[in-house]
Amino acid sequence: MACSEVCKEQVEFKEEQEEACTKDGTIDWHGQPAIKAKSGQWTAGIIILLNQGLATLAFFGVGVNLVLFLTRVLGQNNADAANNVSKWTGTVYIFSLVGAFLSDSYWGRYKTCAIFQVIFVIGLVSLSLSSYLFLIKPKGCGDEETKCGSQSGFEIALFYLSIYLVALGNGGYQPNIATFGADQFDENDLKEGHSKVAFFSYFYLALNLGSLFSNTILGYFEDEGLWALGFWVSSGSALAALVLFLAGTTRYRHFKPSGNPLSRFSQVLVAATKKCNIDMPLDADSLFDVDGNDSSINGNRKILHTNEFKFLDKAAYISTRDIDDQKKGIYTPWRLCPVTQVEEVKCILRLLPIWLCTIIYSVVFTQMASLFVEQGAAMKVIVLNFRIPPASMSSFDILSVALFIFLYRRILDPLVSRLRKKSSRGLTELQRMGIGLIIAILAMVSAGIVECYRLRYANKDCIHCEGSSSLSIFWQVPQYAFIGASEVFMYVGQLEFFNAQTPDGLKSFGSALCMTSISLGNYVSSLLVTMVMKISTEDHMPGWIPGNLNKGHLDRFYFLLAGLTTIDLVVYIACARWYKCIKLEGKGDENDDERGSFNKV
Repeated sequence: MACSEVCKEQVEFKEEQEEACTKDGTIDWHGQPAIKAKSGQWTAGIIILLNQGLATLAFFGVGVNLVLFLTRVLGQNNADAANNVSKWTGTVYIFSLVGAFLSDSYWGRYKTCAIFQVIFVIGLVSLSLSSYLFLIKPKGCGDEETKCGSQSGFEIALFYLSIYLVALGNGGYQPNIATFGADQFDENDLKEGHSKVAFFSYFYLALNLGSLFSNTILGYFEDEGLWALGFWVSSGSALAALVLFLAGTTRYRHFKPSGNPLSRFSQVLVAATKKCNIDMPLDADSLFDVDGNDSSINGNRKILHTNEFKFLDKAAYISTRDIDDQKKGIYTPWRLCPVTQVEEVKCILRLLPIWLCTIIYSVVFTQMASLFVEQGAAMKVIVLNFRIPPASMSSFDILSVALFIFLYRRILDPLVSRLRKKSSRGLTELQRMGIGLIIAILAMVSAGIVECYRLRYANKDCIHCEGSSSLSIFWQVPQYAFIGASEVFMYVGQLEFFNAQTPDGLKSFGSALCMTSISLGNYVSSLLVTMVMKISTEDHMPGWIPGNLNKGHLDRFYFLLAGLTTIDLVVYIACARWYKCIKLEGKGDENDDERGSFNKV
């Protein structure tokens, strides 16, 4: 009797311990299983949201007016400045792959975020010092009227070193902070699972609210020539974000890094190639797999077998040689891979077509930081004797993001859930991304129409053409509002989609895919501008985007982007209908199966 009571007490203790700890495998600062009540959740989530807001304020304090800094301080023309901004912004997001690789493979998300935030602060301080000491000469130059003097090669090199340190720091930090925030919620717990979905919307909202101060107050100061002040404020904000992030250290939940994914991918490809002449059995149960939690990816959840990319299944086929090796106690991962490892490669291959279709959207999005600003600068910017900085118009994008996040979460999503006959979920991530593409088309059409009217009221013979059109800059509000609405559907949907559809060992890589899409969008935008200028300047024509926009046809460029986005939408719909979502062991309910679906009604 006493023995049975002891056993019962042990079972109850074990159940209480399991109930107290998270179920997704996260650990605390000391490497022990994370206790729900003492780690993560909204306490850690709010710290990360505040950190994101401050870091975004710092980043956009540089990025939002960089095109004007290049033209006014460094003396570059409009096309070169737009291209340089696109390349710099693209490099920011390319560095996100570096951060994601280090995070998923070796450092973990906390350490990666901390290190890259330090680099971010160093870059901003260097930029502030170089601008104050070398670039802003004479003092107060760089506004609309006072031109700056020439700079030496060393001073220009120091400037570019500084802004690319900012690019490295922000790029390596950004994909990891989004995923690290999501890590604070256990998706295997019903309540925390809902919080995790909500976190991505609030994360994007924090990102936009953080940039609101940059686009308004800092944008105004920098537009008036107070560049050094603006950069110093950005440096202080980045430092505050770093201190806040470190203050929450003991509260965070962590996933262990899963090792180098490149070697795992290579093993699958090599193993499948070695067995390319083998006839595969129809029964997937005969494929090699491992028991329990000893998956191929360091303790992460197992991925169930799927029927796509069947050639890769050969990597998990147990040949006669593999049986002989097993009898001898030999296991060679370059000849035989578990199903989970094979499915990991399949997951990434299935994501690639969707990811490629988001690049054209990013081309549209990047115009907000370059050509929208140049277009606004050529419009009437004086309202009631107050000069509106062209870059500050992106505040309407931020307000649109905040409004549409509220409308989607509180009105549209519940409404769609009620109208659907099955499940309680609203629009899927893929459907929301498709809606984002449609709204992006409307944004480009709106921008093109505004440019047509701007040209109608412009002075084409002006020398200094800022404010040369009598059309008010507030006519840009619709195009900014459309971009903001499209972001809520496209980028928030992307964050949720790639986080949900990537394997456990590649979550940061999933967030990096979103940022790399923006990166390639910037490079494609730069390429398009270069091609358009080369073609449109033949026969000594001024081209579509000349230094004097009043002699060009920026409207045609906007309409070109609208046409390209329409084609992209058609391709995207085809890819989204083909896509099959990831199937994780223990997560086979209907909602999870439909999460990546485009065809759901």
